[in-house]
Parts: sequence; structure tokens; C-alpha cells
Amino acid sequence: MNLRDGWLLATGTLTAVRVPPPRTVDRSVAGTAMALAPVAALPLGLAAAAVALVGDLIGLPAHATAYLVLLALALGSRAFHWDGLADTADGLTASYSRERSLEVMRTGPVGPAGAVAVVLVAGLQAAGLAGLLRADHGWWVAGVLVCASRASLTVACVRGVPAARPDGLGATHVGSVPVVATVGVLACVLVALGFTGYAVGSAPALIAGGVVMVAAVLALLLRCVRRLGGITGDVLGAAVELSLAVLALAAAAA
Repeated sequence: MNLRDGWLLATGTLTAVRVPPPRTVDRSVAGTAMALAPVAALPLGLAAAAVALVGDLIGLPAHATAYLVLLALALGSRAFHWDGLADTADGLTASYSRERSLEVMRTGPVGPAGAVAVVLVAGLQAAGLAGLLRADHGWWVAGVLVCASRASLTVACVRGVPAARPDGLGATHVGSVPVVATVGVLACVLVALGFTGYAVGSAPALIAGGVVMVAAVLALLLRCVRRLGGITGDVLGAAVELSLAVLALAAAAA
């Protein structure tokens, strides 16, 4: 396991933070990167918390602050995951042909399904964050949720999940995380959500949100494997955005 290269790959891929390129990128490094995804997303979590805190201090409405948080996350990740969500939605609705669906995901512009998916998921994220940010502790919990949502990448890249095609970003990452590492990352994330919830009096809701997040990612993976024969890098992005929506709604409901 090459922690340095894995860290650099995770940070450089998942955030807009400038880091040196890893010395090598293979399946071992990719697996390490995906296992480190929740920690590598710390700059995004800090950015989200900072924007949320500033919005609260200057008296912005919660919904306005929530959308500014989403804007900061999009800029901080180059809107990488939103592109994946749109492409995944378009691919899954494009055709009953696996080959055509994969072609749409690779080259097609954003279609109706992709646009609707982005609007709906962004709306759910904003609604959840707005509800969360009305609480005094909401600003820092938002940062925790951003990092926790990246555990979806660890789950999606667990060994046994096939790649839909042999090339592209997903080919190296998909199926690269050992099962033991995946279980360990999920355990750490659930514990972090539990402690966060305990600190603000909503531990059951946040832990339940983490469990639902995993279930949602697994459902997405199952659908893509059945429909496309595997998953792509776009599916990884879709998993991240869906996961943040689930966690934000769970936190708001607490």
C-alpha cells in the first residue's frame, strides 16, 4: 500500500487543491486513494463549514447559505461529481442497448434525464442543508457530512464490483478497494457520524443516514451492473452526490 501516492491521487482527483502528481498510478494506489476519500475531502468539508458559518454570521437565509455551500463544493471539486451524476442518469435512460448507453455516458452532452437528475439532487441537498443550517451547530455538521459522503467512493470501488469498460478513469479504480478496508472505512465513518450526532443530540438520525447512504449506493451499483454490465467513473460521481443528499436530509430531519 502506497499511502503517499494514494493520498496525492485522492486529493488531486476529488478536489481542486494543487498537489504533486503521484509517482505511479496502479490498482493498488487507486484502491488506497478510494479508501482515503473521506479524509482527502477534508478541504471540501472545511470550505463547506466556512461558507456555512459566514452565511450564519451575516444573517443570510438558510436556503441561500445552502446554495452557496453547494457552489463552494462544486468549485472545490471542479463540479466533477455533478458531471458524473448527469452522465449516469442520461446513460441509464438512453437506450436498452448497453453499448449505446455507455457511448452516451462517454461523449453525449447533458440530456433531459441528466438535467432533471442534477436539479432534483441539488434541490434535495439544498433542502437538507437549509434545514440543518437553521441549527446553531449546523455549520460544522455540514462539513462532517461532506467528508462522510465520500465514503460512497470506497463502497462503490469495493472488490467484486466490475468495470463497465476496460478504459477510462473508472477502470483503474473500480474493484480496487479490499473488502476489509471498505468495512473499516465504513465503520470509521459511522462512528464519526455517531459522535457528531451525539454532540448535537441527533446520533440515531445521523447513523441511520449513514446506513441509508450505503443502501442507496448499493442500489445504484446493482442497477448499473445489471444495466451496463458494471460501473464507470461517472457512476462514482453520481454516488457521491446522492450520498450527500441522503446525509443532509437525515441531518435536517433530526
